Amino acid sequence: MKRIVILACTDRPESNTLRFSKYLKPHYEKLGVQASVVSLQDYPLEQVVGGKYGEKIPSVTSFNNTILEADGLVFVIPEYNGSFPGIFKMFIDYLPFPASFLGKPISFVGVANGAFGGLRAVEQAQQVVGYRNAYVFPERVFLARFSKNFSDENGLTEEMQQKLLRSQMRNFVTYINQTLPPVDLETP
Repeated sequence: MKRIVILACTDRPESNTLRFSKYLKPHYEKLGVQASVVSLQDYPLEQVVGGKYGEKIPSVTSFNNTILEADGLVFVIPEYNGSFPGIFKMFIDYLPFPASFLGKPISFVGVANGAFGGLRAVEQAQQVVGYRNAYVFPERVFLARFSKNFSDENGLTEEMQQKLLRSQMRNFVTYINQTLPPVDLETP
């Protein structure tokens, strides 16, 4: 069974991003994959403060391994100040380079209370993971006016957002199942 990690890409407590990530989990499981939610709220930021690049930090390695061992990733990204949260960039900077996203299927969901649903944040994140050689799944979902269109009790209430999300999820699972494993960088 394929394993998907749904990453809530913010460290903001009680975020809409985490709420929505938890909402996605059972819907992915209904599509026949093992899904788990990981939140950057739990990222060991205190261990990397001061620029400890290149050091072996057990708590960071443990956190990263949860991501690296997944067959596919769903990044649920809020838009903060016209971009993605800084903690998300810090997380990426401490992943092994270049192997971390090499050939890894990644799907994107933008979450925002504004009219564009996190479009800028998702597009910027796509550039970063594309640089890291991820397989960027092209079907994106932008959840605009999130607080109006989502509740914990009823999920997404806007019909078009529901339709786009169902399509993305179904097609992403198919994509993961059809994606070839990445080339081993260690073997010529």
